[in-house]
Amino acid sequence: MRSPIQRLALAASLALACSATAFAADTNPMVSGAPMYANKTIVENASTARDLSTLVTAVKAAGLVETLSGAGPFTVFAPTNQAFAKLPAGTVDTLLKPENKAALTKVLTYHVVPGTHTAAQLTAAARSNGGTATLKTVQGEPLTVKLQDGKVWVVDAKGGMSTVTTADVRQSNGVVHVVDSVLMPK
Repeated sequence: MRSPIQRLALAASLALACSATAFAADTNPMVSGAPMYANKTIVENASTARDLSTLVTAVKAAGLVETLSGAGPFTVFAPTNQAFAKLPAGTVDTLLKPENKAALTKVLTYHVVPGTHTAAQLTAAARSNGGTATLKTVQGEPLTVKLQDGKVWVVDAKGGMSTVTTADVRQSNGVVHVVDSVLMPK
């Protein structure tokens, strides 16, 4: 039988272990069942997530692996395979052709914003600006972050909306927010 002090110490140890586990899960969520590691790059982590395989294929075809493996920091709005599947039939295959590398690069760099922008920072910026905030992408055109229905949405230049489904996936060179639609520049 444990003394009251031993039980209290055990309870405190368990609470500390549970909070450390919860903090780790909140800090770096899993993406499609794959663990994401804060000490790996955007490309290294995305390559292990089966739901981001189309994005990884596109990043390789566009020649952006080295860039997105660089120091950054970058914020990437990463569309899932299902997001790419929402595009009109043949769009992805067409973009992946070598002769369309410039168009593919334009679409992909439209999903990248310089700097690290966490969900809390995006939400705060939108709240302080009447519910929306504008970010300038690496591609050069703006994206709008919008708060609606308790969710963070990203609105592209054509008015298309994408929901952030997994936020704050920390990387060694920035942060990834997984989104459910491909964002399209003008």
